[in-house]
Amino acid sequence: MNRKLEGKVAVITGANSGIGLATGKRFVKEGAHVFITGRREPELNAAVREIGRNVTAVQGDVAKLADLNKLYDLVRRTTGRVDVVFANAGVAEIAPLGEITEEHLERIFDINVKGLVFTVQKALPLMPDGGSIILNASIVASKGWAGWSVYSATKAALRSFARTWTADLKDRRIRVNAIINSPGVIETPGLTELLRPTKQTIETLSDGVPFGRIGAPDEIAKAVVFLASDDSSYVTGAEFFVDGGVARV
Repeated sequence: MNRKLEGKVAVITGANSGIGLATGKRFVKEGAHVFITGRREPELNAAVREIGRNVTAVQGDVAKLADLNKLYDLVRRTTGRVDVVFANAGVAEIAPLGEITEEHLERIFDINVKGLVFTVQKALPLMPDGGSIILNASIVASKGWAGWSVYSATKAALRSFARTWTADLKDRRIRVNAIINSPGVIETPGLTELLRPTKQTIETLSDGVPFGRIGAPDEIAKAVVFLASDDSSYVTGAEFFVDGGVARV
């Protein structure tokens, strides 16, 4: 059996549920050892049990550099390298202009931008040439959805990072790509939290998806496997849309 990530070492942030957890399971199935992070220890421990093997969990918050240092210190001591980074951790909160607070702005940018920057930067000394970095971005970076301005700005930053970091890392042949999905069309615990105050349902969201249904986290995970593997060896600086057609139709 030819597994796409045989012998690879991967770091996945925000892997205690949703897309991160689904990707952890896919990576292990394809032969990788994964280090997963999450802020909530009970959910992180449950994720380890669900993945089942070849997984190491490190509780922490990507917005705290000390927690990232703890993660990569363990990677260094355990495997000595990381071949793939999936910078997945992020938070989505709605706040229309006029109701944006300093706390909201700092929280979203700390996790979605600062946390992602240092997740990637701190991995580089452990990453061999030819590695792969995948950023979890969003269609909201180019859409004008009411109430999403701060979150959208963070995701626009990620899409920019995929291009600029490709240039920064070209001499090391480290590929940097962004996976583009849509908040509200992937069925995750985060979606449930967003829907609760608005009283929307999965069925009403599906009406706005050209493909006619919302997506599953594993459908994103399969695309992340492609970008992590040698199957995408000539793909870098790209935006890989997995959103049921929402952004393009």
